[in-house]
Amino acid sequence: MAPTKSKMKLRILLVGGGGREHALAWKLAQSDRVEAIHVVPGNGGTVGVPKCNNIPALSPDDFAALVRHAAENMLNFLIPGPEAPLVAGITDYFARHAPDIQVFGPSKAAARMEGSKTFSKDFMRRHRIPTARYENFSDRDAAEAYLDSVDYAVVIKADGLAAGKGVVIPASKAEARSALQSIMGDKEFGSAGDAIVVEERLEGDEIIILSLTDGVTIRSLPPAQDHKRIGDGDTGPNTGGMGTYAPTPSVSEAQLDEIEKTVLRATIDGMKAEGMTFVGCLFTGLMLTESGPKVLEYNVRFGDPETQSCLALLDSDLAELLHACSTGLLADQQLRVSGMSACTVVVAAAGYPGSYAKDTPMRVRSTTEGDNTYIFHAGTTLDGEGILRTSGGRVIAATATGQTLREAVDRAYRGVALIEFEGLQYRKDVAKRALR
Repeated sequence: MAPTKSKMKLRILLVGGGGREHALAWKLAQSDRVEAIHVVPGNGGTVGVPKCNNIPALSPDDFAALVRHAAENMLNFLIPGPEAPLVAGITDYFARHAPDIQVFGPSKAAARMEGSKTFSKDFMRRHRIPTARYENFSDRDAAEAYLDSVDYAVVIKADGLAAGKGVVIPASKAEARSALQSIMGDKEFGSAGDAIVVEERLEGDEIIILSLTDGVTIRSLPPAQDHKRIGDGDTGPNTGGMGTYAPTPSVSEAQLDEIEKTVLRATIDGMKAEGMTFVGCLFTGLMLTESGPKVLEYNVRFGDPETQSCLALLDSDLAELLHACSTGLLADQQLRVSGMSACTVVVAAAGYPGSYAKDTPMRVRSTTEGDNTYIFHAGTTLDGEGILRTSGGRVIAATATGQTLREAVDRAYRGVALIEFEGLQYRKDVAKRALR
């Protein structure tokens, strides 16, 4: 008897080449259902994952070439990792041109929740999802007038995609005006800054929840905490993320229940009501304020480096979970996690998040998993002679698990000590607040 469609072997097209994609490939390869994983373009870490083939000749943005490659290699399940192809409509393109391929990821319409900060803030207002007071602007003079009219500290966000760096937290009105000039006048983030959100700066503990959904059922991974600033003590400019740990002790079960009802359920139901049913991973950034949890932002994909920490805790079959989302059968799946803690420390190139050198030779002295420690590559590549070199700002990360958060953090930093390249930098205080 032929296998049923739900249990067919999965031949995966995984789009992306960062630390998130290395972690996804690592976890997906552990599934008995997964036969092969083609990673476009992949990195110096994914090349060593069982069942994985890097496809560096293809671009994540060339949807026609991706469809051809999937057909030629009998790939039947698409998992886009980064936000850019999702916002550009990769899910819709495959639905039109390769309808037999299942996709884990939202439509172009649904991906606006990350692709446009102004759109997502207005969505929250329409569906009464708790968030900071705000206004949207496409005119700098109007934005400056609004700054003069409010009596609270603000955060300024570029509307479009800016690689996680499009948020400015000014310390004064003068700094806020300077940020408006940089974003809207000097086009620091290009067209992403054509419009902005000016919102109230919230105080409290920030958490991130990654939720898998088929548009109806929601299954969430343990809450994580991220470290966005480049420097210890949360100093310096924002980055794509310099470290995470999970689960964070700063959120209670009662708060998680409240978030499930007032935020996650309201978001998924609201999107369905507006005709943009969300399928994929919804990343929800929240601030735990004195008046309750409030949404800071949505992303429409797995976070990086939250994924590295959260997947290290996942006991369930990731491939089964993601495929169930794509087929509307998530209610049949349970998401099980270990009772351990996880920590990820990102190692970046000198100069990041500003300009930085690439092509620096590097070495990882050990990648043993005997100590519950994993090395996830991001901006790395193997050259023609097989030498590992840097190719991005966030280069590589050490993730570790432990029976306690202290144990996980200590193991992660022992993992960092195995990484060698000129000018490397990393934060020395990941999870310090939680450990205090």
